[in-house]
Amino acid sequence: MKLKSYVAGAWVEGEGQGKVVVDAVRGEPVCEVTSAGIDMAEVMRYARDVGGTALRSMTFHERALALKTTAKHLMEMKEDFYQLSFKTGTTRADAWPDIEGGIGTVFSYASLVTREFPNDVVMIEGDVERLSRNGTFIGRHILTPKVGVAVHINAYNFPVWGMLEKIAPSIAAGMPVVVKPATQTAYLTQAVVAEIIKCGALPKGAIQLICGSTGNLLDLLNEQDVVTFTGSAETGQTLKNHPNILSNSIPFNMEADSLNCAILGQSVGPDDEEFSIFIKEVAREMTSKAGQKCTAIRRVIVPEESIDAVIAALSERLSKVAQGDPALENVRLGALVSADQAADVRAKVEELCTEAEIVFGGDQDLPLVGLDSNAGAFYPATLLRCNSPMSAEKVHSVEAFGPVATVMPYTNLGEAIELARKGKGSLVGSVYTYDEGEARTLILGAAPWHGRMLVLNRDCAGESTGHGAPLANMIHGGPGRAGGGEELGGARAIKHYLQRTAIQGSPTSLMAITNEYHPGAREHTTQVHPFKKYFEELVIGETLVTHRRTITEADIVNFGCISGDHFYAHFDEIAAKDSFFGQRVAHGYFVLSAAAGMFVDPNPGPVIANYGLDNLRFVEPVPAGTTIQAKLTVKRKVKKARRGDEKPNGVVAWAVEVSNQNGDLVAVYDILTLVERRED
Repeated sequence: MKLKSYVAGAWVEGEGQGKVVVDAVRGEPVCEVTSAGIDMAEVMRYARDVGGTALRSMTFHERALALKTTAKHLMEMKEDFYQLSFKTGTTRADAWPDIEGGIGTVFSYASLVTREFPNDVVMIEGDVERLSRNGTFIGRHILTPKVGVAVHINAYNFPVWGMLEKIAPSIAAGMPVVVKPATQTAYLTQAVVAEIIKCGALPKGAIQLICGSTGNLLDLLNEQDVVTFTGSAETGQTLKNHPNILSNSIPFNMEADSLNCAILGQSVGPDDEEFSIFIKEVAREMTSKAGQKCTAIRRVIVPEESIDAVIAALSERLSKVAQGDPALENVRLGALVSADQAADVRAKVEELCTEAEIVFGGDQDLPLVGLDSNAGAFYPATLLRCNSPMSAEKVHSVEAFGPVATVMPYTNLGEAIELARKGKGSLVGSVYTYDEGEARTLILGAAPWHGRMLVLNRDCAGESTGHGAPLANMIHGGPGRAGGGEELGGARAIKHYLQRTAIQGSPTSLMAITNEYHPGAREHTTQVHPFKKYFEELVIGETLVTHRRTITEADIVNFGCISGDHFYAHFDEIAAKDSFFGQRVAHGYFVLSAAAGMFVDPNPGPVIANYGLDNLRFVEPVPAGTTIQAKLTVKRKVKKARRGDEKPNGVVAWAVEVSNQNGDLVAVYDILTLVERRED
């Protein structure tokens, strides 16, 4: 069977004979993969003109809803993906972070966008920058979708998560994607893309799939495009130095395999809980997905006095791991992705043996559960020992991309840090200690060489996601050998596909561009109280100036008695006189309450509820006798998706300024309200 690509809105079969991909467990042919004959120029045109145009016409929230709908559909089809995943050599437990972890990442980004991004096609970043004395010339930073295509070149080890964790932020940002999966596991990626297309939540052209070589696609990119790559550092460097990518300064995000480390603290003894946690985590990272993870532990850095105990404990634990048919429940170690990969791991282990010795495993005859022979690509869990890691080189530069790790000793914390640094840049490092000072020393010493670090001990091990699990809200990437790129990290990932632009002008001009009120912008009022207006009827810049109110001694006393706040600045005349204020003053929260009493319309209306308060600052003290006045201005509006039987509504942010009789501001803040919409 020849694996089809999905391009220009249709499933297309490549021409000629393709590369034969075999079942990693039984060595049987699965499919042929080739992209010969596909018009890459048409792929790019379709992405730009059809997919890009459609996505950019949608708001951030509309894209998030499309992603959420897609994720729901994929979750319903997950059992089909699991069955196909067995052919890649992966157990169900190891396929979980790939399949359900990938779908969960899409859910996470859909939720994040709804929470943190505007329901608009433009996003404002940061605060207003006042660029002139009188405030008539200001600046803001805005983020808008790049008018290009995101090309994602993925690795074979995570055919589902590796794709979904990239396309979710791309599409959320408004960029169509072209996915190029690794050939060895492209059939699983294709099955997921087929369901995405079948779901139909994403607009046409939002996603295309090329199974096989990308041909001349990189020659067709321009300055608005983005390329991401996951895989070996060598391949990544070759692609990163493509002449067209260099000449057009095309963003290239690389996440490469690295020699990640796990450091056992010097304070940890064999009887401590952290020792057991360490052994369990190292063994899990060696065997999870047969060690084929870019985040897997490759270098096990332990105190010199503990190395024998560590090797003995790891060997005992690894000896209990059943290897064989990944479809069987009792199997915990599956196959490598291909015979070629198994041969590469074998060669790399031989290279490592010039500086280290095998203390467990090795290329021996394998007893495989559920299989008569090793017709697939199996390699045993293998542990090496390097006694002189400070002078060694290969253990810090050669990676056997399989169930292989090297144990190495250190004599003091400084040496442990130096060993961690010798990896020359890693995706992740982990520290195992209950000594907080030790943890701080190790983390701060090694952090500049790592994209992510975690401390595991008895307090958090039970709920920790572990050393090798990238999370949607934490960055994934690392310096140096790890590629120097960055994925995930919450909103940061989406912003990689947006153009950050500084805009400058008058407050009124910037208000029109950003759909957000800026101090000094043109305001307008109507005869109707703004709390009597529905969401659609409110206009950015609409303002209400309230009546005045004089704060009295009784106000201060009564509020203190009701709230229980008898702070000296409000009640102790002598202490207040000697304080920063020089006299007794009203409670700040009373000033807010009094302001609300002045601008709230008490009668029923479209305003449903107070939703929150942001950016509060008390600017000047308010002693008894001060007359205050409030100004309420519609700052921004966020239309919310309707849930169940609730009334359609949106969030309105109001800029509130409270001033005294001299016109000086005493408090500024944003108040958020839920306001009913007329439309369904």
